Amino acid sequence: MTDSAPPVITVTRHFAVSPEQVFDAWLDPQSVSKWLFATETGEIVRAEIDARVGGEFLITDRRKGEDVEHRGTYLGIDRPRQLEFVYTAGPNGDSSRVIVHILPAESGCELTLTHVMDPKWADFRDHSTHAWTGMLAGLARNVDPH
Repeated sequence: MTDSAPPVITVTRHFAVSPEQVFDAWLDPQSVSKWLFATETGEIVRAEIDARVGGEFLITDRRKGEDVEHRGTYLGIDRPRQLEFVYTAGPNGDSSRVIVHILPAESGCELTLTHVMDPKWADFRDHSTHAWTGMLAGLARNVDPH
């Protein structure tokens, strides 16, 4: 039996607002209910955040009458530079690690999201990349609606 390396997804996006604005949008329940784990066919019906190391979040997306829960535990919070959490989704409770780096840029900031997945989810790498890209687009609309 051989161990396979975990699939790693990296998505980068530029924002035309300050690193603080982008960072804070990750920890504000009202903000995340508009973009984090939101789907076109669903509705975020719950967004609870305990924004501290060891604290947890719970975001529930209601899709066609079924609630899908997204849970996480914060491993690191370094405002406005880095946010790290263990992410758990679905009924199986499979976990992965997400690291968000935010660097100041000439006109705003640049966010790089790294998602380290369980090897058994390697076939979902492209789907997850697309999902994170869409969520970061939603974050951009939320923090800079112009």
